[in-house]
Amino acid sequence: MNARDTAATRAPTRTAAFGDAAIRIAAGLVILLLWEGLCRAFAPPFVARPSGIVAAFPEVMRNPAFWTAARATLTAVFEGLAIAFVLGTMVGVAVGRIRAVDRLTSMYISGFFAMPLTAMLPLLSLWFGYTGEARLATVVFASFFSVATNVADGARAVPPEYIEVSRSFCGSGRSRLFDVILPSSVPYILAGLRLAAGRALIGAVVAEFFVSIPGLGFFILFEARRFHHNEAMVGVALLAAAGVLFEVALRRATATWLPWYRRGASD
Repeated sequence: MNARDTAATRAPTRTAAFGDAAIRIAAGLVILLLWEGLCRAFAPPFVARPSGIVAAFPEVMRNPAFWTAARATLTAVFEGLAIAFVLGTMVGVAVGRIRAVDRLTSMYISGFFAMPLTAMLPLLSLWFGYTGEARLATVVFASFFSVATNVADGARAVPPEYIEVSRSFCGSGRSRLFDVILPSSVPYILAGLRLAAGRALIGAVVAEFFVSIPGLGFFILFEARRFHHNEAMVGVALLAAAGVLFEVALRRATATWLPWYRRGASD
């Protein structure tokens, strides 16, 4: 295939991507217009609306307290997510590949995964105090079970033929883990990491609500209680942007380091 054929092949793809972006932007504008119209027609003046959020945005961006809160929350989220990812991957592989570990722990992992996060917050705050450590523990608890459950499913789904080939070539247990099991489980690991990222953000914000730890969650709660809903929505928008940026970064990393793994074009 020459350069002209390659360019001709890429042109429809770029056109389709541009069309998808235009549709998404148009849908977002329609939602914002409906939000603005309904608030003006039916809601009290203090309820957040797009025009008010845009007006409050520069003032919030100039507030040092906002950036201190954002840094505290996002740092706790990334630290807790990293801890949960490492521990969850280790536990998930053990549950998925060792039958005795599966029988002993799978019921408890499923139970804690389904448990409402708010049910654990009183205990976590007592164990770790009303400090940032309680927030970090909440983030780890919220995201660990998503990673462990998905990695366990991925480890179970490894085709037996792959394991047999590794054994026939006298591969060690370490080789089977890093060359067979983990690469085969990559789709499940990525799915668990995506789910864990959302739960980590929720865990950090809920902990700040409950324990009154300085952070974005407490900033949102404080501004909402003062009926400064537009300022509070700026904090909500930053949390949403953090989730979107994490998803984009994960896709870019997947495309760069795992070129053999492709998701559907619908994503």
